[in-house]
Amino acid sequence: MAKSTVFRNTMFGPEGRPHHCCAWLGIASSFPECASALITEELNKIGRDAILYVESLIESIMGGLEGLINILDSEGGFGALEMQLIPEQAALRMNSIKISTNSAKSPKGFYGFPVPGHESHPESSNSVKMLEAAMQRLTSLCSVLNDMEPICVLNHVFVLREYMRDCILGNFRRRLLTVMRTDSGLQRPSVMESLIRRHISIIHLAEQHISMDLTEGIREVLLIETFTGPISNLHMFEKSADLQSGSAIEMVSNWYMDNVVKDLNGASVMFVPAHNCFKSSKLVGGYFADSYTNLKELKSLICIFGGYGFDRLDMMIKEHISALLNCIDTALRANREALEAIAGSLNSSDRIERDAHLRQILDIETLVSFCVQAGQAIAFRRILVEAVGAVLEEKAPLIFSLLSGTSKHLPDEIPEKGEISRLRKVSHSIGGVVGQDMEWIYSVMEETGAAYDSSWSLLPYLCAAFMLSTLWSTTSFDVSTGGFNNNMHCLARCINAIIGGSEFIRLERAELQRQSLSNGHASEMVEPERLSRASVEASIKSAMQIFVKCSATIILQSWSETNRSQLLPKLIFLDQLCNLSPYLPRSTLEVHVPYALLRSLYSQHYGTSQQPIPTMEIPLNSPKHSPLISLAHLSPSVRQNRGDSTPNSATYDSGYFSSSMQRQDEAIDKKQRNTRRSGPLEYSSSRKVKFVDGSSSTGQGPSPVPRFAVSRSGPLLYK
Repeated sequence: MAKSTVFRNTMFGPEGRPHHCCAWLGIASSFPECASALITEELNKIGRDAILYVESLIESIMGGLEGLINILDSEGGFGALEMQLIPEQAALRMNSIKISTNSAKSPKGFYGFPVPGHESHPESSNSVKMLEAAMQRLTSLCSVLNDMEPICVLNHVFVLREYMRDCILGNFRRRLLTVMRTDSGLQRPSVMESLIRRHISIIHLAEQHISMDLTEGIREVLLIETFTGPISNLHMFEKSADLQSGSAIEMVSNWYMDNVVKDLNGASVMFVPAHNCFKSSKLVGGYFADSYTNLKELKSLICIFGGYGFDRLDMMIKEHISALLNCIDTALRANREALEAIAGSLNSSDRIERDAHLRQILDIETLVSFCVQAGQAIAFRRILVEAVGAVLEEKAPLIFSLLSGTSKHLPDEIPEKGEISRLRKVSHSIGGVVGQDMEWIYSVMEETGAAYDSSWSLLPYLCAAFMLSTLWSTTSFDVSTGGFNNNMHCLARCINAIIGGSEFIRLERAELQRQSLSNGHASEMVEPERLSRASVEASIKSAMQIFVKCSATIILQSWSETNRSQLLPKLIFLDQLCNLSPYLPRSTLEVHVPYALLRSLYSQHYGTSQQPIPTMEIPLNSPKHSPLISLAHLSPSVRQNRGDSTPNSATYDSGYFSSSMQRQDEAIDKKQRNTRRSGPLEYSSSRKVKFVDGSSSTGQGPSPVPRFAVSRSGPLLYK
C-alpha cells in the first residue's frame, strides 16, 4: 500500500517526477543475488517475486504514461487550445451579440461559450501551467524509458521501449474506437477527424523523444480498423479466412446504411438536390442527417478510412441495390404479359385496353417504394464518390488527374477486356464521369448476374406504370429543396440508372452470345460490326424515349379535374429526369408535353410559394436546382446546337448558356427572325419585355403568363 502511494505521488503528484519511477526498475535485476546459495528453493522464489515486481511496476508506469497522454488529449488539455464553435453555437453567439448591441450594452459572451482568447486571462493560468507540466512529464518519461537498458531477471528480459510502443499504440486504438461514438449514436465525421488528429499530434510529440517509428504504428492501427478485404478492381489477392475485419469501419458503415440509406429509424431522411445532401425531420445520432451527409463530412470520413473504408461502404450499398434489383426482376417476370400488352396498346393507341392492362400490374406501390429506396442509395453513393474525388484531388492531384483523364482514352469496344473494365471502374469511383450512376448499376448487374431474363426489355413500360401510383396524390414539389416532399425525385435517379444499366448489360450479353456462336465459323459468316459504346448509348436513349412517351401518354390521358393536383408533380418529375439523364434531351419531352403547359405550371407553382421567381440578373448555381431556369435555359432550340445524337452531360453549367447567348445573340436573331417556334404565341420586335420583378412592357395588354426569366430560344419568340 505504501509503495502504491509513493509511486502515485511520484507519477502524478505536484512535486513528482514520473521518470523517477523508472529508477525502481533498476534494482529488480539484483534481487536474485540476495538468495542464499545454501537454500536452493530460495533462488526460484526470489526470482519469481522479482519478475512479478517488474511486471507490476511496468504496468503502473505504462498506466501513468497512458494517463499523461489522455490528460493532454482531453478538452482541458489540447482541446482547450483548438476550441471551435460549431455553426449552431456560432449562430447563438452572433444573436446574443446582436441583441446586446441593439440594447446599447456592451456585447458579452454567450453563457457556456467562452470568449476567444480566454486562455490568456490570468484566471486561466492554472490550466495553462497544468498543460505545460503534463507535456514536460510526458516527454521526460518517454526519454527515460527510451534510454533504459533492458532489464534482465533470471531468464526474462524486459525491453521498456517495446512496452512503451505497445502502450501508446494500444491507447490510440482504444481512443479511435471511442471518438466514433457519442451517447446518442455516431459522432460527426469532421469531429472524429479533429479528435483523431489531435491524438496523433500528441503521439508525434512523444515520438520526438523515442528512437522508434510510431508513425508506422499509427498506420498499422488505422489499417487494422479499416481493412475488411482486398479493394475491388484494385487487389487481386484473396482475403484469408482467419483475417479479422476492421471493427471501426464496420460500425460506421452499418450506421450509415441503417440511418441514411435505409432510414430504419423512421427519421424521414430525404435527399435534397439543391444542397446535395440528405436532411431529416428528426435527429439521427444526435444531429440531423445533413450533419453526416454533406460533402464536408463525407470528405472527413474518407480522410479517416481511405480507400478501404470507401470500398466497404460501397460494397454494402451494392448488396442493398442487388436485393432491390431482384425485386424489380421478380416484378418484371410476374407482369410480363401485362407489360407486353401495354407496349402493344401504346403503339396502337388503344387507351381502353392499355388502362385495363395497367390495372393488372401487381404490387405497384411496393415496387415504387423499392425504386425510391434504390434512388436514395444511388444519390448517397454519388455524394460519397464526389467526396473521394475531392480528397484525392487535394491529397494526390497527379493521381487524380491521371485517373480522371484515363476513361476518356479507353477503347470503347464491347465487351471490354478485364483490365480495361477494372481501369474504367476505378476512374469512375472518383466521380466527374458522364452517366456514372448507370455505369455503376451496370457493374452491379454484371457482378450479381442480374437482368438475364428477356423481360428486362419491358422495363421502360414498367417504370411508366409508376405514374399511376397513389403516392403521387401526396406528392408536392418544394422550390427550396429542388425535390419532392416524399423523396419521389430519387425515383428519377433510379429509373435513369437501371434503364441505362439494363440496356448496357443486355446488349453486352447479346454480343457475347453472338461471338460465341460465330467461333469456328468465321470463314462462313460475314463479320458484322462490333458493338461499341456509341451504339449502346443510342439504345439507352431509345429506351429512355420509350419511357417518356409512355409516361406522358399515361399522365395526360389519365388527367381529370379530380386528380388535377397530381399533374404538376408528374410533369416536373419528367422534366427533372430529362435534366438528370445524359441520354434524354429535353426535346424528347416537348414532343409529348406542350412546352407552354410546362411553363404555365411552373409559373403557377412559383407564384404560390414564398421563393422568389429567379431572373436573369440573379447568378445561377446550376439549372437543375430550379426547374424554371432549367426549362428556360435548356430548351430544345438551344440544345440542338450541341446535338441530340450525342449524350450530354448530366450536369449543366448555366454559365455556358449565358455566355453562349451573348456570343451568338446576333446569329440567333438572324436565324430565327422568320422562323415559327414551338410556342403558340409570337411577339414581334415592337414587343420588348424586361425580365425583372415589377418591370413593364412596351406592348399592349398583359402578358399571358407572369414575367420570369426565359430563354430567347424558348417557345415564345421575342424579337
